[in-house]
Amino acid sequence: MKTLLFLAAGLLLLYVAYRSYRFVMLDKDLDQVLTKNALILDVRTPAEFAGGHIDGAVNIPLSQLHADTIPLDKKALIVTCCSHGLRSVKAVTLLKERGFTQVHNGGAWTDLAEKLK
Repeated sequence: MKTLLFLAAGLLLLYVAYRSYRFVMLDKDLDQVLTKNALILDVRTPAEFAGGHIDGAVNIPLSQLHADTIPLDKKALIVTCCSHGLRSVKAVTLLKERGFTQVHNGGAWTDLAEKLK
C-alpha cells in the first residue's frame, strides 16, 4: 500500500512539474505579440494538425525544422504551438539557431486558441 501511495505521489509531482514548466516557458509578452498579426506555427504532425488546429495556422512538423531550409521569412513574427507546449519550446530554439529573429513560444495550441478569441 505504501508503494502505491509513493507511486501516486511521484506521479502527481511529475504532473505538477510538467504543468509548471509549460507555463514558465511561455513568452511573457505573448499577449502583446498576438495583437501584431503573428504567424502561428503549429509544429505537430500532419495527423495531429488535421484533428484540430487554429484557423490560419501553418503546419510544419518539428522534425522538419531540422532541415537546411525552412519555408518561412526569417524576419516574420512567429508564435509556435503544439499539443502540450513541449515541442513548441524546442521549435523556438531550432528557429532561433537558424536565424529567425522574432520567435515566441505559444505553448499548447488549445490554450493559444483561447487567447486568440
